[in-house]
Amino acid sequence: MSSRMPDGRSSRVREPLRPKLGASLTSAEGSALDVVDDGSYRALEYKGADLSFRDAGAVEFEGCRFVETTFSGTRMRRGGFSDVELQRCDLSNMAATSSTMLRTSVSAGRLTGMTWSECAFRDVLVEDCRADLAAFRFSTFKNTVFRDCTMLEANFQNADLTGTRFERCDLSGAQFSGARMAGARFADCVLLGIGGVTSLAGVTVRSRDAQGLLHSLAGALGITIED
Repeated sequence: MSSRMPDGRSSRVREPLRPKLGASLTSAEGSALDVVDDGSYRALEYKGADLSFRDAGAVEFEGCRFVETTFSGTRMRRGGFSDVELQRCDLSNMAATSSTMLRTSVSAGRLTGMTWSECAFRDVLVEDCRADLAAFRFSTFKNTVFRDCTMLEANFQNADLTGTRFERCDLSGAQFSGARMAGARFADCVLLGIGGVTSLAGVTVRSRDAQGLLHSLAGALGITIED
């Protein structure tokens, strides 16, 4: 399936590439259960691990699976997740800067208050997650899908959301000021009270979703709506 960008270019809409995990993963134990500067962790499976409140830079996770693992309160700089699965994990209040997610799936997780600013996401699926108050300011998204997520007051200020898809998400009160959104798509989403509504130029919105934009658009244009 493809759509047409405002400048006439064709933008292909497809599912994000799935993580590439090895046939067998090694159970994480010992030093692998810590997160340290310049740490590199490959082909590991973390189950019920506590990686919360760490503070590290240049950390790389590659080909790993995390199940019911917590990163709550962890701070990461120039870190990376590539070919990673995060299942039922707690990333609440995690803070990452200048970090990346590549071919990563995040499912049934808690992302409340998570901050990934000035980061890059490519081939990422975020599904069935609670991500209220999550912040992605100045981040770049390529071939990324948010599906069945609660994203109340999420912040995408100045993010590049070109081609990003939001499916069946509650984005009430979300902030999109200064975002680049050409080719982005909203399907069966709640868009009540979103900020930066004028940044939605070039997006595709289903007709039933557009009703939720009415008051935000009117406010941005100085229009008063009376009963």
